[in-house]
Amino acid sequence: MTKHAPRKRFGQHFLVDQSMIDAIVQGIAPRPGQIMVEIGPGLGAMTQPLVERLGHLTVIELDRDLAARLRERSDLNVIQADVLTVDFSQLLETLRVANRSAMAAEPDRPSLRVVGNLPYNISTPILFHLLDHAGQILDQHFMLQKEVVDRMVAPSDTSAYGRLSVMLQWRYRMDSFMHVPPNCFDPPPRVDSAMVRMVSRTQAPIVGFATLSELVKVAFSQRRKLLRHTLGHWLDGRGFAGEFDLQRRAQEVTVDEYIALAQRA
Repeated sequence: MTKHAPRKRFGQHFLVDQSMIDAIVQGIAPRPGQIMVEIGPGLGAMTQPLVERLGHLTVIELDRDLAARLRERSDLNVIQADVLTVDFSQLLETLRVANRSAMAAEPDRPSLRVVGNLPYNISTPILFHLLDHAGQILDQHFMLQKEVVDRMVAPSDTSAYGRLSVMLQWRYRMDSFMHVPPNCFDPPPRVDSAMVRMVSRTQAPIVGFATLSELVKVAFSQRRKLLRHTLGHWLDGRGFAGEFDLQRRAQEVTVDEYIALAQRA
């Protein structure tokens, strides 16, 4: 079979270090019968050990040539598509019908596990796309640029804390669990990578996604300024008459405080 040349337009960097692959799969801990979707399987380095443990795996691959290679395997369900166009809630329903395991038979329980080595150039849009389906997702394990993972898991009152931190920590418990250096890939990226574990919060506070997203975006739009210069004007425009300390900068406000404010705004 002809060797596949990595394509820059797809941000392809293939994981090739076997010891790192083994450690990542151990961290994901797939079990037989679980419903798992892999985003961007590439040459199948993670796909093989995952499917060996699961028995069957669904993969989403944008590259037509790679998708054709993957379709040669009977133990894979291959979706050749841009992941941003995939309705994960509908996909889960389809996979539940095909998967007769006890776990798949519980329609009210989040059961979808998602893994992947996300392209660095569109990692944030993918994370926000999956937020729409967080109620169906049990957990997510992603390889990302380390700088992005640092922002995802950052606590309040740190320089990495921002909109991404708040929006994701609202719905998931976050954990950066493995550093992956460039030499583990072919071709090596110019940045360090890291694995992040995102476990859905079953009792996540109910709040309007659009309201929280806009509120946090406004708050961090000028992060060096006090919130009275940014968020204060936004709250005034909505006729907010409640109490909220605006004599702080955006990074000093915790996730829970942002959620509570969005519920009242």
